[in-house]
Amino acid sequence: MDDFERDIESIMEKLRGDLDDFEYSRLLRLRDRLLMLHKRNMVKINHSVMELVCAKYLIKRGFRVEVEYTLNGVSCDIYAIKGLGTLIVEVETGFVPPEHALDPQRYLRARIASKIIRYSSYANKFCLATPPHYIMPIPKALLKPPRYRTEVEIETLKRLCDLYYTKPPITLEEVKNARLHSIYVIDVDEASVMEMDVEVYADRGLWDISALGRVMENL
Repeated sequence: MDDFERDIESIMEKLRGDLDDFEYSRLLRLRDRLLMLHKRNMVKINHSVMELVCAKYLIKRGFRVEVEYTLNGVSCDIYAIKGLGTLIVEVETGFVPPEHALDPQRYLRARIASKIIRYSSYANKFCLATPPHYIMPIPKALLKPPRYRTEVEIETLKRLCDLYYTKPPITLEEVKNARLHSIYVIDVDEASVMEMDVEVYADRGLWDISALGRVMENL
């Protein structure tokens, strides 16, 4: 058993808790998929454990969940179905590759914008997931409902994304209609998820003062 497998088994033990046998069998299937993808060198551990914690959260709420799912040629981190509704969750850890060491903030803004713009058209709801220690630089225009987005904001977002993502390039129509519905804050240490409204996330960053106080009291 390598380090990836050991860490996956450790997080699975944490997640077992309040799952019934049927729910846990669904989570085990996702674990097995991630282990298979790891053997192909296609997934990393930080990303994978966050997917499993988020997957449990959704399974407990009645969703049928897939991880590393390909939809119409687009690969998304989590694809979930409940009744006639569909949900896509993209996990953002804040990793910046070495080739963007000199433009990390702009690169991250473009990556997040591109994910919202590209993926949100493939499901009824689109959400971003992030760890507590990372505050995502979400472009302000994408925090608004589409009807409040101005032409200048739309064109500016397209130019930002075009700096890094042109295969294929996003369209102005995709930018105009893109929608971010909520944020999942994934605490891997506690194997828990907190769902936040996008405006609340943007206003507070992550750190809710009362929650931070409780953390400090327990140190």
